[in-house]
Amino acid sequence: MTRLTPIGRKRIRHYVLAAAGLAVAASFLAPYVVMALDSLRPSSEVLQSPATFLPRDWTFGAYREIAGDARFQNWLKTSLIVAAASTIVVLLVSVPAAYFTARHRFPGRPAFLFLVLVTQMFSPTSLVVGLYREFFELDLVNTYLAIIVTNAAFNLAFAIWILHGFFASIPLEMEEAAELDGCGRVATLLRIMLPLVKPGAVTAITFTFIAAWNEYVVALTLMQDDDKKPLTVGISSYVTGYEQHWDQLFAASIIAIVPVVILFTAIEKHLVGGLTAGAVK
Repeated sequence: MTRLTPIGRKRIRHYVLAAAGLAVAASFLAPYVVMALDSLRPSSEVLQSPATFLPRDWTFGAYREIAGDARFQNWLKTSLIVAAASTIVVLLVSVPAAYFTARHRFPGRPAFLFLVLVTQMFSPTSLVVGLYREFFELDLVNTYLAIIVTNAAFNLAFAIWILHGFFASIPLEMEEAAELDGCGRVATLLRIMLPLVKPGAVTAITFTFIAAWNEYVVALTLMQDDDKKPLTVGISSYVTGYEQHWDQLFAASIIAIVPVVILFTAIEKHLVGGLTAGAVK
């Protein structure tokens, strides 16, 4: 029996890993492929039995209908406003908070960091009743501010923790050199430190935006006007007990994925840098 050479074993391992990677990727992409194909067939064909993988009648009617639907336009606008505003709030708060905790050994610092981590363990679903009561007393139910504040609060802990690690990895000598050059504390943070922690900031932005974009339970509870609902809540209106527009539901779901794909495409190189970054030397 011929024994494989080290090069042969390495080549076989390469092919096996590539095949395994393709299988995993296919399992994740399969639901999106089916959803995309169902959005390109008439709604009546979606429920036909036996089902076919490819549409019998290809049509873009569902996309034209939701593109002209004023409700869908409002839902998309709400999702963009909430996700973008929540991300900005998280970034504005987490950057100085992470920088301060990384550079100052104040009393109660470990307890503060532990408390920040504990808040990440709570799900908005478990607190939705209390959140509704609180925003009702503040007369903020059915407002963008309520959802933005909630999304920012529940994503702030992750952003602080990841940025804290990046700030702590930067040598203190870099700040001292900046101070000798005349930079104040704020200028040092903005001009020296922030560019160095860009991979961490990009990771925090990505995580927060996706979490806010996909949020459902809080928006369902706090947003009562149909034209103020985000996409995650609004698109369920296409399939109810009185009407079923499955093709429009699938088309709207495909369009809802587009902003996230664009975000990943724009920041991919920075996100990869965040995964490979260790320390600044």
